[in-house]
Amino acid sequence: MALTENYALTEPSRSEVDLLDGPTLLEFGAPWCGHCRAAQPLLEQAMGGRDSLRHLKIEDGPGRPLGRSFRVKLWPTFILLEHGVELARVVRPTEAEAIEQILGEAGR
Repeated sequence: MALTENYALTEPSRSEVDLLDGPTLLEFGAPWCGHCRAAQPLLEQAMGGRDSLRHLKIEDGPGRPLGRSFRVKLWPTFILLEHGVELARVVRPTEAEAIEQILGEAGR
């Protein structure tokens, strides 16, 4: 699966996310967020060669239930899931290695 470039217009429900099969990287942020924009090249680098890793880019904000269900407080927040279980997360990464570290072998 490819890197998702645009934020989803509608977010999936928590139950839909919990039912996803295989490794999934959730990215919470906003298109106007400077930290989020700065993390995009890092994410692109970290996602290289991970063709089977699902990437969901979710626009977050007040009243957005999916982000609240994962206790997201700062953007961007990247959460690696497997069958709805959180395996790892990184908040506001400044190096691709931080994202690569949480991904491990997921999607390879």
